[in-house]
Order: sequence, then structure tokens, then C-alpha cells
Amino acid sequence: MATFLYKLGRLAFRRRHFVALIWVALLTLAGVGAASAPTAGSTSFSVPGTEAQKAFDLLEQRFPGMSADGATARVVFKAPDGQKMTDAANKATVKETVKELSDGSEVASVADPYTTKAVSKDGTIAYASVKYEVSGMELKDSSREALQDTAQHARDAGLTVEVGGDALQTTPETGTTEIIGIAVAAVVLVITFGSLVAAGLPLLTALIGVGIGISTITALASALELGSTTSTLAMMIGLAVGIDYALFIVSRYRAELAEGREREEAAGRAVGTAGSAVVFAGLTVVIALVGLSVVNIPMLTKMGVAAAGTVVIAVLIALTMVPALLGYAGRKVRPAGRKSRWMGGKRAEKKAASGTAKPNMGTRWASFVVRRPVAVLLLGVIGLGAAAVPATSLELGLPDDGSQPTSTTQRRAYDLLSEGFGPGFNGPLMVVVDAKGSDDPSGVFKTVGEDIKGIENVVTVTPATPNKAGDTATITVIPDAKPSSVATEDLVHAIRDQGTRVKADTDATVLVTGSTAMNIDVSEKLNDALLPYLALVVGLAFLLLILVFRSILVPLKAALGFLLSVMAALGAVVAVFQWGWLSGLMGVEETGPVMSMMPIFMVGVVFGLAMDYEVFLVTRMREAYVHGEKPSQAVVTGFRHGARVVTAAAVIMMAVFAGFIGSSESMVKMIGFGLAIAVFFDAFVVRMAIVPAVLALLGKKAWWLPTWLDRALPNVDVEGEGLRAGDESRNPADDRAPVHV
Repeated sequence: MATFLYKLGRLAFRRRHFVALIWVALLTLAGVGAASAPTAGSTSFSVPGTEAQKAFDLLEQRFPGMSADGATARVVFKAPDGQKMTDAANKATVKETVKELSDGSEVASVADPYTTKAVSKDGTIAYASVKYEVSGMELKDSSREALQDTAQHARDAGLTVEVGGDALQTTPETGTTEIIGIAVAAVVLVITFGSLVAAGLPLLTALIGVGIGISTITALASALELGSTTSTLAMMIGLAVGIDYALFIVSRYRAELAEGREREEAAGRAVGTAGSAVVFAGLTVVIALVGLSVVNIPMLTKMGVAAAGTVVIAVLIALTMVPALLGYAGRKVRPAGRKSRWMGGKRAEKKAASGTAKPNMGTRWASFVVRRPVAVLLLGVIGLGAAAVPATSLELGLPDDGSQPTSTTQRRAYDLLSEGFGPGFNGPLMVVVDAKGSDDPSGVFKTVGEDIKGIENVVTVTPATPNKAGDTATITVIPDAKPSSVATEDLVHAIRDQGTRVKADTDATVLVTGSTAMNIDVSEKLNDALLPYLALVVGLAFLLLILVFRSILVPLKAALGFLLSVMAALGAVVAVFQWGWLSGLMGVEETGPVMSMMPIFMVGVVFGLAMDYEVFLVTRMREAYVHGEKPSQAVVTGFRHGARVVTAAAVIMMAVFAGFIGSSESMVKMIGFGLAIAVFFDAFVVRMAIVPAVLALLGKKAWWLPTWLDRALPNVDVEGEGLRAGDESRNPADDRAPVHV
């Protein structure tokens, strides 16, 4: 592989005009496609295999035109102080609002609060339910605007009016902190390279890669039903890995220049060595993202595949466009150790010439760890273990309007409904009774309703509403607790247990659905998929790392270290978003259960990103070891060449992820924080402390590989042994001989 990538790097350097033209053409093509693509709107959400989805599908069959999974909105009215919603003037305003709401082109039905008795006991709060023919993701912007305009007309008449429900789903705003994250990345790159030109290369190539990826997603969004969160995740991952991969190539290029090689040769060797690490690091990220398909949630699968596509683009750009741009930069990109005049370059050169230059920070730190491996290892493991303690209290759920900021109309509507009708009113359960196989459907409907009334935590049970055929009915159940509570989850399971007994007695099927039940089912599905997903991703990556490092213990250590960092990161997420620690600083206005997707996202994305550092740092150690250095000295050598780059890469990745903490969407905010803190733990505690400590303790055993496995594995030559000039007589197989202990 190293030889092929070496030739590719040299070719890109020589044919830089052609390479640059290809990438500019791709960016232009993707941009034109995005600009001319129809507006994405048909992003359906389905969760195959869940009871809630089965109930939705059944309702579509038995209640044609009901739009069971259609968007809903609740327009909540509150009378001015001293008045009631039953007063004539207020009643007239509500009637006019209901009439105006009914005129919407996508509106299926509007329930008059005075007809449906949707007025609170004290008469101060009422609500009108609006049902749409399409889902919240498919709803046109014009329908949302009409809903908000109608609410404003009622406000102008003197009422307090707020709107809740999924009809107001909008594209999340990431805020200015995302730009700040990119700015931090730029500062880190300038400090790392000591040159504006060298620092600008990773930023430019990452932005081009993200531009191509996001534009392609936008162009295909309508055809493939890609949601807005898909492009957000792709941008988050694409920026982080795009900058990091280019950083690795440019850093190795400068190191090759420092050894006295010509620029074209240095570019080829940089792509042949660091490029090999980039390819394998990118493969681990792609495996982790594509592996999300095992969860069998179509939306999650699309998000993972789209983000993986952006990572593939980042790898290709790092291997081709980066060496091409290095050709354009010429002497403006200086050899490693040389900085521009304004960054103190002359002072550094004088120290180097006089022999007074100190070893870099990476060398000093690695030397310390090699001398005190046990103390460093224990400190790192205990520290991560302490950070992971809050994860033992992890509660999972999906966000609802109650987790929205208090400045939003959805949250204010949620609070008004809780005030007037109780917290459970925000999460009604829809019970679907299929009595087609029963001799007395009406009797079954009545029995099921009576049984549900006797279950704990039930406030209201509406009479059954049968379909025209009379063989299927819906029953609305109002819980006593809020939608995201454990009590409501227990109630859903209790109703389903009751349905099992009904099935045995009457052959009728009882299903529980609605947004609350769907959230519960999705959470359970994600929990059930976590271990198989973990086994798949870690297993495949473990095999890949055996191929890269030609070792059993190094990949095993990498996987265990990753688990430590993920658990610690989950503990931090629980502390902030569930317990409320530093919630004000993070802009978390409402604490609650951690988003159900968070653990599986953390496992997938963080594993892929963690392997970036593992591959880049440890391949330099492996390279030094196979070329004759002692194991402990190889650790120090790996840090001398790689610690500065890995540190810069981690800080950049943290800055990019932290930029998404400013998002208005709670899911994006949580993912941004979780990934940023996970990168911190993994890069600075696991890879920078635990990894060198373990390798120092293992010595030669770290690179042991059974002889039979060594013969079976192909030699991918990540260390670039095939590129070593003037050493053709040396047998490359000798460098990968297993270490017998």
C-alpha cells in the first residue's frame, strides 16, 4: 500500500493543476446539484419491528385517510387574568381561530375545544388539536407559517397563545459557536506549523471536502428522504476528520523535508506513510458509521452512510488534493522545526545551530511515562473510572417539547398544558384494539378500556372509537406522569402486558402507539442493538488493526482504552444533561433523560475517531521498532514525531465538536458535547498516557504475533518499509517477523 500511495502522492504533486481542477469541478457539480434540487420534505420516520410502528401500519389499513403518523399541533389558549376561556369574547376568538386553522391545505382535521371539552377545570386554559395529512418532516413551510400566523391573530385579540407538537419541527440552528470552532482550529494549525500557508492547507481542503459532501447530501435529500440532522452530522464529522487527515499529511511532508528530501519526493513519502495511516483510520470511521445500519432504523442508517461518504471524501482529498496544494505552496511550507520569522523562526534556528535546543514536549512526556509506567497507568485508569461513575445512573429517552428552551413556543405550550391538564397530557398514548378475529368486537373494546382504567398512573381513558367496519378501535389514554418519565414507560409496558391477556382470552390484539410510545420503543431498540453493534464495530476494527500493527496486544489495548474513554464521556454527559452540572454554561435549560441515540453514536463515532490517534501515533512507534529501536525507545520516538500532531488534531476536533454545543437542537447540542469530551478523554488520557504506559510495560510482547497468523496476513506496509532508499537488499519480511517470548 505504501508504494502505491507514494506513487499517487508524487503524481498528484506533479499533476497538481489536473488534480485541483478535478476537485473544483466536483465541488461545482455538487453545488449546482444542491442549488437545483427540489426542497427536501418527504423525510418519513419509521422504525420497523416496533409495536408502535405496527400500530401505525394497522391504522393506515383500518382507518383510511386518518393519517395516523401525520403531524399534530396543539394550539393552547390562556385567558387574561380574571377571565375564563368560556367568556363570550374569548370563545368567539377561539372559534375564529379554529375556522382559520381548518382552511390549511394539508390540514386533515381541527378539534374545537368546546366540542371536545378541551377546557381546563378552572376554565383558564383550552386547546385546539390540529391533525395534518403528512408527517412533521413532510410538512410544507407554508403550512407552518399559516399555523404561526393564525396563533398570532389570536394573540392580537388579547389571549395568550402557544403552539406545541411536531408540526413546528424546523432545521436546527448551530449558532455562531460553530464558526468559533473553526477559528480555534485555524489558530491551533498556525501554532503547530508556524506558517499561515501550511495552516491554511488543512482548513481549505477540509472545507472543500465538507462542501462536496453537504452539497451532495442536499442534492439527494429529496430523493433519498434525508433529514436535516443528516447534513449536520456529516458536517460535524467531515470537518473534524478532514482537518485531521490533512494535518497528518502536511506534518509528515514537513518531516520529510527536514530530512533533506526534494519536495516531490517528500510529498510522495508523506502520502505513502502518513497516507497509509489516514486510509486505515478512515476505514475504522467508515466501519463505525456504516455499522449503524445494524440498528435497523432507516433514518439512523441514512445518517451513518451519508457521514461515512463525507469521511471517504476527506480521505481522498488528503491523499490527492493535499499533495497537489503542497506543490502550489512550494517553499512557503517549511521543513519541520523551521518557522516563519514572525513566529520566532530565527531564534529557533540559532538554538538548533548552537545545540541548546531542548527535546520537544512529546519526547519529554514519553520519557517520563516510560520511567513511571505503573503510576501513569493507574492514574489514568482511576481518573477515567471516576469520570464514568455518573454513567451508572444513565436514563435514556428521546427529547420532547419539555426539553426545548423556555424561549420557544413549543416549550411554553408544553408548560401551559401541564398547568391546565397535568403533565401526562403532553404525552397521550393511543391504544389500538384489533378485534377482527373476535366474536364480540364491541365487548372487547369496552373490556380493554375498563382494564386500562384500573392500571396505576392512568388519569383518563376515552371511550373507544371504532372504524367503519367495527372491527378496530382506538382508545386514548392520558398518563399521570410526563412523557419522558420512567412511570410513563412502565405504564406502556403494563398496557401491553394487559393486551397479552386480552389476546389469550378473546383473540383480539392490543397495540400501544403514539409519539410517546414510539419514543419508548426506539429507545429500547437502540439499547438492544448496542451490544451487537459494539461487537461488530470493535470486531472488524480489531481485525483491521491486527493487519496494520501486526500484533494482538496492541489492537486489544486500543479497544479497551476506547471503552474506558466512552464510559467516561457518557458519565460526563449524564452529569451535565441529566444531573444538571454546568448546565448553565452549556446552555441546557431542562435536564432529563439522555437521548437514546447517544450511547450508540458515542460508540460508533468515537471509536472511529479514537483509532485515528491510535493509528497515527502507534504506527510511528511500530516504524521505529521494526527499524531496530528498543521497545521503550520506540515509544519515545513515536511521541517525538507524532505527539505534537496528535495533540493539535485532538484540540482541533474538540473545537469543531464543541462548536455544535451552541445548536438550538438538544440532540445536536448533546452530540457535540459528548463527542468533544470523548475526544479529550481518548486523546489526552488514553492515547497520550495509558497507551505509552502499557507499551512500556509490555516491551517486546506488545508486538508479538503468532507465526501462523503472521504468514497468513498480507503485508500492507503501513510503515513505508518499501520506500526506504538504498536498502533494497534488506528483506521486508524480516521487519515483520513475530516476536517470540
